[in-house]
Amino acid sequence: MSAADSESTVDVIAPASAPVLRLVGIRKSFEGNEVLRGIDLTVHRHEIVALIGASGSGKSTLLRTANLLEQIDDGQIFLGDDDISDPHTKPDAIRARIGVVFQHFNLFPHLSVLDNVTLASRAVHKSSRADAEKRGLELLGHIGLADKARDFPDRLSGGQQQRAAIVRAIATDPELLLLDEITSALDPELVGEVLDLVRELGRGGTTILMATHEMAFARDVAHRVVFLDKGVVAEAGPPAQLFEHSENPRTREFLARFTA
Repeated sequence: MSAADSESTVDVIAPASAPVLRLVGIRKSFEGNEVLRGIDLTVHRHEIVALIGASGSGKSTLLRTANLLEQIDDGQIFLGDDDISDPHTKPDAIRARIGVVFQHFNLFPHLSVLDNVTLASRAVHKSSRADAEKRGLELLGHIGLADKARDFPDRLSGGQQQRAAIVRAIATDPELLLLDEITSALDPELVGEVLDLVRELGRGGTTILMATHEMAFARDVAHRVVFLDKGVVAEAGPPAQLFEHSENPRTREFLARFTA
């Protein structure tokens, strides 16, 4: 299935809701190496889209371009109705509308867990400390970390730190949540608690675009799976299509590594 065919298939099966993110013909090179080679992808409201593919396939770069952390060489990026790839776009204003969680927790070590969670609400969205902390404590309580609110990040396990990082990303109710291999730095026994939180966010309607190597999670939780291969969308569709009925040899070869 070609990239164009896969995108048209995706549009048919996607939820009947407005697009939150649209990537159109995205190209990105580093020192002459083209990492993204004409990516077309739409993420609809309340949809979970999982990006899968080998290391170097372009997953992380794609997420970084969506958040304007990397400037694209060609194409357009739309957040809602706004062309955020326009040179006049203010990146900080766009990032305030998007939540991002990376492989490494990136919590500020000199701030308490609660201060980490509320920082964007207070500094960017200008919420009062009282309102931000009320919201932060509610979220931390929801994931069982209320008793850690005043602790510093180094007092938390890796799984707890990553859950706190996810709470920080959603504390401002972003339009889109980007997750970049958020379990890859965790010990195996901690992976489940982080993925359970993502599953719960999806059930609550959070719009999520995530790069993951957790194939079982992508199959069970994502509305749509996108297989990137050498910087192009090799195949995209509902999980059952890719995992059980793929017609693309490269997709089958990649997935066979996880089922052998």
